[in-house]
Order: sequence, then C-alpha cells, then structure tokens
Amino acid sequence: MGKYQLDSKGKVAVAKYHEKQKPAQFDKKQQLEKIRAEYLKNKQRQADK
Repeated sequence: MGKYQLDSKGKVAVAKYHEKQKPAQFDKKQQLEKIRAEYLKNKQRQADK
C-alpha cells in the first residue's frame, strides 16, 4: 500500500478533483451535427447566389 491512505471522505474529495481536471469528453454526435449544420448553411448560401 502507499504511504498515504485515504478515508472515504478523502477518496470522495480526490475523485471530485479528478473529475474537474479531466478534459471534456469528445462528443462525436454533437460534432457531426455541427458539421452538418455548417454544410447545410453553406449549401443554402450557394443556392441563393
């Protein structure tokens, strides 16, 4: 075991800290929706010309 052992309260604090430090999850669906919206907007702009 490590030198420092945490009680349950300490473990919760560490878990909370790491949740905040973790980078945001890459959301593939949201990214595709964003690309699709841009594409449709550009296509509409092309059709208006």
